[in-house]
Amino acid sequence: MYLDDLSEGFTFVTDARAVSESDIIGFARQWDPQAFHVDKEAAEASPFGGLIASGFHTMLIAFVLTLEADIWNEASMGSPGMDELRWLAPVRPGDVLSARGTILSVTPSSSRPDRGRAVIKYEVLNQDDQVVMSYLITHILRRSGTV
Repeated sequence: MYLDDLSEGFTFVTDARAVSESDIIGFARQWDPQAFHVDKEAAEASPFGGLIASGFHTMLIAFVLTLEADIWNEASMGSPGMDELRWLAPVRPGDVLSARGTILSVTPSSSRPDRGRAVIKYEVLNQDDQVVMSYLITHILRRSGTV
């Protein structure tokens, strides 16, 4: 889809992906080696009461699921950033995550007619439809007929 194909309120949901204990530990060992991400015993004694995924891991899983959904991939011209990132509930081994995106605004560029901005609110859901993470991204998207 191109910028012109999107409208405020349009919502999409990605496929789901299970998060295993080995996924959590492997990611965290390289990128977020806090004890409650890499050590089961230490995680049991933590305020989380068990092993949890890094929030960065959760965010990247959601990003990959969004790319695999192929909603705006063809039109993507990058992003100037992300806002309102919130980790709302821990992701544990065995959780199954999906992402829901809702278009908040679509704005054609006034200076570059081949593109515009779409602000999308993403919610990452577990198998119980609990929102475990949310964030806003402004996507720069190509307009249709400008490829």
